[in-house]
Amino acid sequence: MSGVWVFNNGVVRLVENPGDCPRRKLLVHVPSSEVITSYSVLERILFSLGWERYYDDPELLQFHKRSTVHLISLPRDFNKFKSIHMYDIVVKNRGEFEVRDM
Repeated sequence: MSGVWVFNNGVVRLVENPGDCPRRKLLVHVPSSEVITSYSVLERILFSLGWERYYDDPELLQFHKRSTVHLISLPRDFNKFKSIHMYDIVVKNRGEFEVRDM
C-alpha cells in the first residue's frame, strides 16, 4: 500500500496517486490568522495555550501540557518542520490551529 495519508475535516484517508508535486502546507493559528513562520512564533502561541518546553533531548524541541498526557516533538531545524508535525499540533490543540495549502 503506497500513497499519502490525507487529514481533512477530521477524517484520515489514503490517497493512492497524490500527484507528482506535493503541495506545501502552512500551519495557521486560527484565532489570530497568524501563519507560523518560525519556532519562536509557534513557541509564543503554545506558551499562551499552557504548553511548557522540555529540554531533555538536544535534537528535538518538545512541549508538554501539564493537564494532559500530550507531548509535541519537533525537529530542531525549522526547515525540517513537515505537515506531519503540523497535524500533530492541530490534533493536540483543537480549534486553535489549521493546516492550509500554500
